[in-house]
Amino acid sequence: MSKQQARLHTIPEALDRLGIGRTTLFGLIKSGAIRSVTIGKRRLVSEAALCEYIERLEA
Repeated sequence: MSKQQARLHTIPEALDRLGIGRTTLFGLIKSGAIRSVTIGKRRLVSEAALCEYIERLEA
């Protein structure tokens, strides 16, 4: 796994990366369309999870 794929994005970073709103992102996370992890009180989204979601949209 490359360093870029191992990167974890904060919610604001993931929002910017995808160009969507907060409610939409949390809906995608809740539905399982985008994987995320929680560390302490922080929810983070991996670069790999974002790339997988984008690839599914393009398919």
